[in-house]
Amino acid sequence: MSKRVRKVVFPVAGLGTRFLPATKASPKEMLPVVDKPLIQYAVEEAIAAGAEVMIFVTGRNKYAISNHFDTAYELENELEERGKDKLLKMVRDVVPSHVSCVFIRQSMPLGLGHAVLCAEPVVGDEPFAVILADDLIDDGGSGCLSQMVKAFADTGSSILGVERVAQEETDKYGIVDTQGEKQLLEVKGIVEKPKPENAPSNLAVVGRYILTSEIFGQLAQTGRGAGGEIQLTDGIARLMEKQKVFAYQFKGKRYDCGSKLGYLMATVDYALQHPELKDDFQVWLQSRFC
Repeated sequence: MSKRVRKVVFPVAGLGTRFLPATKASPKEMLPVVDKPLIQYAVEEAIAAGAEVMIFVTGRNKYAISNHFDTAYELENELEERGKDKLLKMVRDVVPSHVSCVFIRQSMPLGLGHAVLCAEPVVGDEPFAVILADDLIDDGGSGCLSQMVKAFADTGSSILGVERVAQEETDKYGIVDTQGEKQLLEVKGIVEKPKPENAPSNLAVVGRYILTSEIFGQLAQTGRGAGGEIQLTDGIARLMEKQKVFAYQFKGKRYDCGSKLGYLMATVDYALQHPELKDDFQVWLQSRFC
């Protein structure tokens, strides 16, 4: 089996109800953090990790995502004629020339496991990654997926990106059962959104996966679980009966941009790092709150 991760799946079919009315006509993945949409941060992370094929599993009213990663001929011509070379390069570099984008329609909202299963015809028998754009990770330049790709090259086994959460929040995540305190730990069990008193640990799976292609067979046999959906967590639990699965405690700060508070926190922190805005924005913050 190849240990190179060439393909990344982006499940982007969700309705984004927590951000209504902002997401009534625009996908939540297109919400900007300063000057880039969430989905672009996710794609840039994938490309930095060496991926070449971006697979978007979309739903109705998600055309803005495909348009964002398509060539905008009129815009590029306008920028070129006006001599706005910096902006032109920015627009063209949204997707580098060596990277291809594939769009698959998830016809029914049957959950994350079903969304991943929809990507099987494109992924084939290769290992692949899954990135949830809601989880924006500031990794200080090391790249969360890049870290996991290195770990996968050593193990050849499926890897789940995890971080410790407050015990009272375990019912919001898939929680893994592991032993030890190492950065890379073998998973002994995984439970979807357990009550705090029943959680095997406080290590939560957070929006980053590298999976072997065997997951597709397990998902195809997985019935509907929590919420009446096909849960990726349940498919991973079945996969563990056949091969090892590891949890990787990545380096970096995660922002839950699926929540309004997490999104606002990310916007402020990224603005304070922005090369053109950080100084003026910091001055404004200090004048406003100090």
